[in-house]
Amino acid sequence: MPENFFLQLSILLGLTVSIAFVMRLLRQPLVVAYIAAGLVAGPLFLQGVASEQISWHAFAQFGIVLLLFIVGLSLNFDYIKRVGKEVLIGGTVQFFITALVGFGVMRLFGFSVLPALFIGVAITFSSTIIVVKLLVEKKDLETVYGQYSVGLLLVQDVIAILLLIILNTVNTPGVWPVAVAMTLGKMTILGLVIIFLSKKILPWIMNQVATSGEMLFIFTIAWCFGVASLVYMLGFGVEIGAVIAGLSLGSSPYQSEISSRLRPLRDFFIVLFFIVLGSELHLDNLMSVLGPGLILSAFVIIVQPMILYIVMRRLGYKRRSAFLAGVTAAQVSEFSFILVFKGQELGYLQGSELGLLTLIALITIFISSYLITYNNQLYHFLRPIFDALGKENNEEAQASKPLVSVWVLGYHRIGWKICDELEAKKIPFAVIDFNPQTIKKLRLRGITAYFGDISDIEFLETLPLTTAKIIVSTVPEFEDQKTVIHYVRKYSHDPIIIANLHHARDIGSLYSAGANYVMLTHLLGGQWLSEIIGKKAQWTKRTFSTLRRAQQQEMKLRYTDRAV
Repeated sequence: MPENFFLQLSILLGLTVSIAFVMRLLRQPLVVAYIAAGLVAGPLFLQGVASEQISWHAFAQFGIVLLLFIVGLSLNFDYIKRVGKEVLIGGTVQFFITALVGFGVMRLFGFSVLPALFIGVAITFSSTIIVVKLLVEKKDLETVYGQYSVGLLLVQDVIAILLLIILNTVNTPGVWPVAVAMTLGKMTILGLVIIFLSKKILPWIMNQVATSGEMLFIFTIAWCFGVASLVYMLGFGVEIGAVIAGLSLGSSPYQSEISSRLRPLRDFFIVLFFIVLGSELHLDNLMSVLGPGLILSAFVIIVQPMILYIVMRRLGYKRRSAFLAGVTAAQVSEFSFILVFKGQELGYLQGSELGLLTLIALITIFISSYLITYNNQLYHFLRPIFDALGKENNEEAQASKPLVSVWVLGYHRIGWKICDELEAKKIPFAVIDFNPQTIKKLRLRGITAYFGDISDIEFLETLPLTTAKIIVSTVPEFEDQKTVIHYVRKYSHDPIIIANLHHARDIGSLYSAGANYVMLTHLLGGQWLSEIIGKKAQWTKRTFSTLRRAQQQEMKLRYTDRAV
């Protein structure tokens, strides 16, 4: 490739776009395209990228800082509280088991203690960028397994940040207890300063600069790099500084606007970051890392989901939720690379560890993206294996079930509003949900609720569904609803069955199975808004102000203990 850096960058971006087109056709995250572009443009083929070059290294560093800044900006500890202690327990158990096994595999392949420890810890982290993106595309972010997965990612982010702090502490010169005391002292002072600024100074500054989108963007960049530099001067890494800078702005009312404005810039540097990573997989060390790379990739794809599955089952979740959550963890994270980069920077790693992690990332991200996209189909395919290992534990299978007029399948999305209306009309109803926390809270309110998976025929056989007048499903999964409808229609054609879908492509199949009506929530939303707009006499600011106040009141009620 040419020596001119601008021309190198132009060729590299063109190459990346070309590979990205192929990856889109393969339904792959673009991260795979970025790493592949690094492989092609790096020492493996075109000799155009070398992380030792100052320019490429600086770009990669910018990507890390911006990524961690947005991580700090979005780090929501309230979310972890909301999804419960199960996420904290599951994340911690998964971290230690995965790290221990990864360390053992690396030692078996002859790696020394420190490289084995770094790689073992690195593969414990799953990719927030990839998992959240795929969950949003599948509209599964608010499902039980989706909430658990996001909570788990937040726990992993916190662990990764703590590890970065520990690495800086261990690297501090002097006696270790003194170094720890100095580190804690510096962190305390720094924390107090940042809290003071974020409470007393930043709000006023943000109100001034937020009047201009450009000023907000420039100030945010200056704040991010300024705090990161200050933290670096105090003896910590710029990575910790970037997270602290993000946390200090996390409570700002402009948090979402800051994230949206920074995301394109972050994405540009992240592209270059992953391209540099791809260039680290040299041809001469490919064979040396191939064996451990394949074994650790298999571990991440197969064993790590099994660990999470077992943990979630122990915590009371149903098989399906536990399986779907486990599958989301089957890849390595951007934090994994940051950890290994830090190890190299501090002199702990000097071999082929980064190339090994890059190989693991390529394999696991490529395969896990398909696993997450088709997780429901995969669960139904593996269902006979789960059944052979033991039937679902329906703890209430032998208990007598009261006869009710209405069954609501799924509470979280739109079921809560239906239940509130049924409760107000004093119509006897019951709820089925596979979130144990939801069931617990519903029972505290005196609402009949059953913990179970509607795709489990054995569970359905314990319920008097066929005697109901109406069955309303708010669960969006097509296969699960089809199972329920087939089961009910096998014994009775009397109940009115109302199903629910995000996409119209399967609507004909549900009607053929026996559904009386299938809700398409986007069409219902459009119909409701068209009716509001169609009433010209009510088409005023006051109309929508009234609707907004009513909506806020409903959402306030929704997130109280009363409404789960």
